[in-house]
Amino acid sequence: MLERIEHRACFGGWQDVYEHASRALGCTMRFGVYLPPQAAAPGARMPVLYWLSGLTCTEQNFITKAGAQRYAAEHGVVVVAPDTSPRGEHVPDADGYDLGKGAGFYLNATQAPWATHYRMHDYVVEELPTLVEAQFPVDDRRAISGHSMGGHGALVLALRNPGRYRSVSAFAPIVAPSQVPWGEKAFTAYLGEDRAAWREWDACALLAGASERLPLLVDQGEGDEFLDTQLRPDLLRAACAEAGHPLTLRLQPGYDHSYYFMASFIGDHLAHHARALQA
Repeated sequence: MLERIEHRACFGGWQDVYEHASRALGCTMRFGVYLPPQAAAPGARMPVLYWLSGLTCTEQNFITKAGAQRYAAEHGVVVVAPDTSPRGEHVPDADGYDLGKGAGFYLNATQAPWATHYRMHDYVVEELPTLVEAQFPVDDRRAISGHSMGGHGALVLALRNPGRYRSVSAFAPIVAPSQVPWGEKAFTAYLGEDRAAWREWDACALLAGASERLPLLVDQGEGDEFLDTQLRPDLLRAACAEAGHPLTLRLQPGYDHSYYFMASFIGDHLAHHARALQA
C-alpha cells in the first residue's frame, strides 16, 4: 500500500512524499516524488531521474535543499528521491554516522546482522522503479544521480546494471570505497573481510569490465573537506582513462561538500539527464 504523507505545490508541479512497506528491505520506507507540471497532461508518460543522497540523509535533504524542482519542471522530468537506508526499531544500527541507519551504501549486505534489511541495491534498482512505474505517469526512461555516498551508489548501480539507465552523474562521489575509510568500514561490516567481494561495489574496480559506456558527469568541489581522504576523484580519472570510459570531471574552485555546492550545479545535471532521457 502506497500512502502519500506530503503534498506541496512547487514550480507548477507537486513535491510529494510517499510511504510504503518494502519487501526488499523488510521495513517501511519513504521516498520523495517531484511531478513536474507536464505530468498533469492527459496520457502523459514522463522520464524519471532517481536521486541517491549521502550519509546521514533521508529523502528530505535533497527535496528541500537542492532546488532541483525548478529544473525538473523546465525539462519535464520526474525526480524520485528515496531514503538512504532501511528504517525502524527492528532494523540493525551502529554507533556513528557512517554505518547503519542513514548509511546503506546502496549495496546488498551479506553479513549478519545487516543482510536481512540492508539490500538497498535491490530496493533502488528493482522494487522502487517497479512501484513508481505502476503508480505514477512515467515510463521506463531512467537516469540516476547522487551525492557522496549516493554518488557512489549512482555510479555503481549504473555500472552493475547496463541498459537500465540512460544517463548517470554524481556530486562528490566516493569513487573507490575499497580504498578509503568510509568504504572500508562499511564494506567490512556489510560484506565481510574478503576484499575481492568489495570490488563488485566499487566504481573504479567495475569500470575495467564495464560493458556499457554511459558518459559520466562528475562535479567535485575543490574546497571539499573530504576530497583527499574519502572521495579521491583522481582514482576515478585514472580508472576511466585506463578503461577508455568517457568522463567529464569538473573540479569546482571554492565549493565544499554541502548542498550549497549541489544547488549551484544541479541545473547542469538536470540538463545532462534531460538530453539523454528525451533523445
